Amino acid sequence: MGIMKMYKLGIIGFGSMASSHFRIISNNFHDPKLPGYVDNVEVKGVFDLNSKRMEAAKEYGLVAYPSREELLADPEIDIVLVATTNEAHMENCIAALEAGKHVICEKPVTLNSQELEEVMAVAKRCGKLFTINQNRRVNRDFLLMREKVESGILGNVYVIESRVEGSRGVPAGWRTVKRLGGGMMLDWGVHLIDQLLYMLPQKITQIYCKMLSVQYPEVDDNFHLHMTFEDGLSAIVEVSTNNYITHPRWYVSGERGTMVIEDWECNGKIIRRTDSDDVWEEEVVMTAAGPTKTMAPRNPESTETIELSMPQGITDSLSKSYDQLTAAIEGKAPLTITAEQAMRVMKVMEAAFESAEKKKAIDVEL
Repeated sequence: MGIMKMYKLGIIGFGSMASSHFRIISNNFHDPKLPGYVDNVEVKGVFDLNSKRMEAAKEYGLVAYPSREELLADPEIDIVLVATTNEAHMENCIAALEAGKHVICEKPVTLNSQELEEVMAVAKRCGKLFTINQNRRVNRDFLLMREKVESGILGNVYVIESRVEGSRGVPAGWRTVKRLGGGMMLDWGVHLIDQLLYMLPQKITQIYCKMLSVQYPEVDDNFHLHMTFEDGLSAIVEVSTNNYITHPRWYVSGERGTMVIEDWECNGKIIRRTDSDDVWEEEVVMTAAGPTKTMAPRNPESTETIELSMPQGITDSLSKSYDQLTAAIEGKAPLTITAEQAMRVMKVMEAAFESAEKKKAIDVEL
């Protein structure tokens, strides 16, 4: 067995998300809520414009570089994490790539597709790897939903609904400021869209989006996004910061059954038909909704219920973003979180903003 290569990481922007990266990477923090340590990456130091964050870095025993340029000039730094506010991602990614560093950028990778194209061109010119922290691809609820859909247990799936909802509004600060890349589409939408596009390779043909600014006039604090795929599947993504009764995390409709995953803990079930139950009585059935045939109750013996629970053996951690980067650096495997994938997500979000502004569906080929 050879000696494991230890990569030194420099962080630009040491706010709350970068602190989470540090806690997961560092073996000095054994928080059971943050599983999946990164064995071959070590944080060396940080740069942040906020002096309090720089002092916090020193307390952790990290180097607090006086400037971004000094961090990038350190020959020991192999990888740079860019975790600034969203509008500064492009500038800092380009600077790090041109300094000869591999780069992992927090989401959203940039504010728009044009900025991402510039970063991709620099990465190619400099011969350095560039990836994005789309860590929610390993969320257990998503992987459970994907596994059940792909197993065929629901038959042909025609609607997938993905929702994340809260009731406390948007955290104060940059998330409420448009020029800084605030709003829920760029905050949570980017993750939920990435999950679906990671799962669904078929092209999107139409996008419709409605955005609301319930409490924050500058940015979207609620949105409803409808994506239509070329095979007819519809995917609905909703994010709300003003819901006091939440919808299920996932709701999936298939030809032979329905699946619901209620929450992040993967509580849910599948109800699957075992008999078509398509013999109709002559008489109209009296129900609580009044007389009806179409909505008459199904024979309970014509379905089966499959209870769902948390899948085991899955490491749900942003450490996976680093694992795929270091494996690619060493030539063991290609990147699994690529700029090309992020570009597709970015173009979906741009079409969503266009749809919301024009108040109509947008035809696309994405």
